[in-house]
Amino acid sequence: MKLIEIKERDSLLIERLLHVWESSVKATHLFLSEEEINKIKQYVPQALNGVPVLVVAENENGEPAGFMGIAEQMLEMLFISNENRKKGIGKQLLQYGIKKYSVNKLAVNEQNPLAKGFYEHMGFNVYKRTELDEQGNPYPLLYMKRD
Repeated sequence: MKLIEIKERDSLLIERLLHVWESSVKATHLFLSEEEINKIKQYVPQALNGVPVLVVAENENGEPAGFMGIAEQMLEMLFISNENRKKGIGKQLLQYGIKKYSVNKLAVNEQNPLAKGFYEHMGFNVYKRTELDEQGNPYPLLYMKRD
């Protein structure tokens, strides 16, 4: 697995990362309906283009297997395609973010217990909970930080 920091973000890359995002969300965000996923999906390209640091994990074929976005020591996004889950890619990305960008905070959906468990395993602890997500939807968020 090769990690690549992306500076130039063209529409083809965004489309490929959107595929990773959708595959990941459908496998892990079981609390979201198909309609809700499609609604959120509209905002993903904007988020991918706007995040200051974008790191993509590419497989042997040069295809994106996962990605993360970082802004000011905060992990803004981390998604691994469903077919690449449980291979250590998330761990590799997060460790890179911690080492190179001092990532020490993140927010995770409370209804995604696998992600919460992964972040706890990586040394993050919950310090705050909100009833609504950042868009005001009824999906509680857990804010976690690394000591």
